[in-house]
Amino acid sequence: MTAVQERRLRELRSRMLVRAFDYRQRRHAQGVWFRLRRVLAFAGEAYAVPPDEASRLIAEGHRPEPVGRELEPPRVILFVPAERVARIATARPLAVRLSAEMLAAEGLALVPFEAEARGSPTDEPEVRGRIPTGQP
Repeated sequence: MTAVQERRLRELRSRMLVRAFDYRQRRHAQGVWFRLRRVLAFAGEAYAVPPDEASRLIAEGHRPEPVGRELEPPRVILFVPAERVARIATARPLAVRLSAEMLAAEGLALVPFEAEARGSPTDEPEVRGRIPTGQP
């Protein structure tokens, strides 16, 4: 085997090890990244809030999203109206996307899009894609 072939073989093995690691990580996550992206898809704005403020929001009746407990370490992710977030002096705006900054936040206050402002948008069952039955 030539030196070029040996180098290519080492590179191929390295890529295979990285790919196997990625697949193993996704399998152990059991879909948490998909569920987190789904929650973020309903958010028009995102804010990092301190844990004490997140506790206050829960006490006011805002329900934490279950996906936050599935992350390690667990985080509090809440859908909160924009008016309420505006009253939080320590709220720090974040880009609505998976980023290191968002994952580092202990508490997340997500502002839903206006059409979904009546509560947590993930509470409602999925209705898109259902076959109409002809009944109201």
